[in-house]
Amino acid sequence: MEEDVQWATHLVDKKEELEAKNHKVKGRSRKIGLGTMDMQMLEDQKCEEAKDQGVTSMDSRKAVRKTSSDLRREIIDLGGIQNLLELHEKRKCRKKKVAPPTAQEPEGQNITGPVEVSQFLQAAAQGKIKVIEKFLEDGGNPSSYDEFKRTALHRASFEGHTAIVQKLLDKGVDVNFKDRLDSGALHWACRGGSLEVLKVLQNSGANLNVQDKLMSTPLHVATRTGHYDIVEHLICSGIKINSKDREGDTALHDAIRLSRYRIVRLLLLHGADMKVKNAEGKTPSDLVMQWQFDTKDVLERQA
Repeated sequence: MEEDVQWATHLVDKKEELEAKNHKVKGRSRKIGLGTMDMQMLEDQKCEEAKDQGVTSMDSRKAVRKTSSDLRREIIDLGGIQNLLELHEKRKCRKKKVAPPTAQEPEGQNITGPVEVSQFLQAAAQGKIKVIEKFLEDGGNPSSYDEFKRTALHRASFEGHTAIVQKLLDKGVDVNFKDRLDSGALHWACRGGSLEVLKVLQNSGANLNVQDKLMSTPLHVATRTGHYDIVEHLICSGIKINSKDREGDTALHDAIRLSRYRIVRLLLLHGADMKVKNAEGKTPSDLVMQWQFDTKDVLERQA
């Protein structure tokens, strides 16, 4: 096993050097997809792809599954859908020949009337703690959620608003409450990349091994989004490093497939299993061998 780890680590280093030389630091199959949390387009797309388990023909060299990995792509992206929505809004504004809406949420001492649930949820995402405080002082339910069951805690965790997260937890919000995709606040914190929020949630009893509908753990999410410090913290906190998602992938499978070189090395050093098979019968070792083949091919083409 130790020889396997040394072999894999050596190949990781070589691959990283080659990528740096060519100024390419991206994987063969970027898993992309989530923009703003409250968009109907996002939910529709997720539901559609969750039902569709067919496989679309793709370049075999990329070895990317067109099943729930595509749904996973939609869950973790931090920009793709948002860009499409912004483009759509700009087109609408051009047609109407009016400027985009610029309505501002109430904030600070200017808050005079009651704060609606929608304003409360939006304030959590925008970091407007005065709006949060006003809503709670008026007796608002801190566990209120939108049509996707995403709470203010989910939103604040994703955006990294530690003070708001702590205030909501102090008001008794369930730290392990799940949205319609079974993602908890911990998933959202890992997706957004906030280590401080993750620590607050952890100290409040968040389940580090919680799984969403794709059976993805926070470690899977942090690995796919490339948040090294969060992966390191989760490992040091005793998370199950070899947990599998619905496709049978461990975090190591994902890290290799996405060329997360530093995370691959970190997982290997902490005992990630190189021999565990996913639903396709592929082990992390198999994926590293594919790396080796690709690297050899690139070098031969450059010669």
